[in-house]
Amino acid sequence: MGGRSRTRWAAVALGVTGLLCAVLGAVMIVVVPSLIRQQVLKNVRIDPSSLSFSMWKEIPVPFYLSVYFFEVLNPEEILKGAKPEVQERGPYVYREFRHKVNITFNNNDTVSFREHRSFQFQPAKSRGSESDYIVLPNILVLGAAMMMENRPMSLKLMMTLAFSTLGERAFMNRTVGEIMWGYDDPLVNLINKYFPDMLPLKGKFGLFAEMNNSDSGVFTVFTGVKDFSRIHLVDKWNGLSKVNFWHSDQCNMINGTSGQMWAPFMTPESSLEFYSPEACRSMKLIYQEPGVFQGIPTYRFVAPKTLFANGSVYPPNEGFCPCLESGIQNVSTCRFGAPLFLSHPHFLNADPVLAEAVAGLHPDPEEHSLFLDVHPVTGIPMNCSVKLQLSIYVKSIKGIGQTGKIQPVVLPLMWFGESGAMEGKPLQTFYTQLVLMPKVMHYAQYALLALGGALLLVPIIYQARSQDKCYLFWSGSKKGSKDKEAIQAYSESLMTPPPSVVLQEARL
Repeated sequence: MGGRSRTRWAAVALGVTGLLCAVLGAVMIVVVPSLIRQQVLKNVRIDPSSLSFSMWKEIPVPFYLSVYFFEVLNPEEILKGAKPEVQERGPYVYREFRHKVNITFNNNDTVSFREHRSFQFQPAKSRGSESDYIVLPNILVLGAAMMMENRPMSLKLMMTLAFSTLGERAFMNRTVGEIMWGYDDPLVNLINKYFPDMLPLKGKFGLFAEMNNSDSGVFTVFTGVKDFSRIHLVDKWNGLSKVNFWHSDQCNMINGTSGQMWAPFMTPESSLEFYSPEACRSMKLIYQEPGVFQGIPTYRFVAPKTLFANGSVYPPNEGFCPCLESGIQNVSTCRFGAPLFLSHPHFLNADPVLAEAVAGLHPDPEEHSLFLDVHPVTGIPMNCSVKLQLSIYVKSIKGIGQTGKIQPVVLPLMWFGESGAMEGKPLQTFYTQLVLMPKVMHYAQYALLALGGALLLVPIIYQARSQDKCYLFWSGSKKGSKDKEAIQAYSESLMTPPPSVVLQEARL
């Protein structure tokens, strides 16, 4: 009887343990999502105590700027009216360093900061050196000529004379370093002398001169500490809640974030919107597909084909006009009036006539598309590659001899890609605390529930088997007399001691 009792108590103990496991698992199913949400909210807000604050303050991801130039192969022929021919040169790769300075927390749940940037050339990753010479359109000459198109002929002739005196031509042959970070140009000095407010630069002229050892202005964004619904959204840029570069309120709006982190708990219906000071506008990326980066689940967001569409193709972009063909955005209003255009590299997703007008262009969605891979639970980018092209609209301007017989064309200058991927210790910390631990808790709750259910079956099965034995025993007693005699003999055998016991008692 002692063995049966111990078995019964063991079954009861396992049943109680199973009940506790099942209850704990059920409680976790209800509570864990809320705990994970609170943990994520705590760690992604802009607060010195949050896990992501150090990542936000000084981005640990190694960013690289890869620059490709479109070298002009037939400058003299272009001046005679021929179709431009270009050859892609590069990449010229730079390591980009970013860190935030002048961080100031405000009373309205916002924080203001500047993001300092600097660049270092990476010879090992580049195809060429900064001393390489490249033939490109002379932005200063061709841009100034376009700006003088509707001015009196006398002014145009004076500009032609000035260009000739200064030795300025429609195309220039300069080094990569000069094109990137600046060169002394007598035309800039002349303009600054007689038209001091015309150009914002007072020294060297270069495509990226203003970006190195500088910042993109003062951003003021919501921290999410008091109001999570506005986390990371831009409140103001340089004190402005909207810009005045464009011709509609919608286009002038400063929407989205500063382009580094987004609100957590994304869905495929979410979009990534951010304000880009370099493009002077807000941009919106759309969801494409799920993916995995280094074991971390991600959502990939890409640019819609309407990002740089003109107003006739995509009416909301009408405010960015005057426009040319669809697929290029006129940025002259925020680039000192110079006829500059922004697009995808090689005029990807643009009107085909743009690429056909210039020999040597080959749009490729795989190579020239931009994307951001974001962890949907936290809104933190894991891997990104943002690619844009800068072009200049050129044509012959009557009265300015340097423009010759150039046929109207949007001539690409260069395209660049900014890329970065989380790696090393930051990636391990992120994975452990914001991916692995929530995953362990998620599976643990169902494991406990399953274990509890299995253990609860033990006393039930034990009880059922006990009842079956009793039923078989008593039902057997109702059969024929032979069965009754067998039952009686069995009962007597249980009460009769075995022979060994009898022999032992006799000896005693």
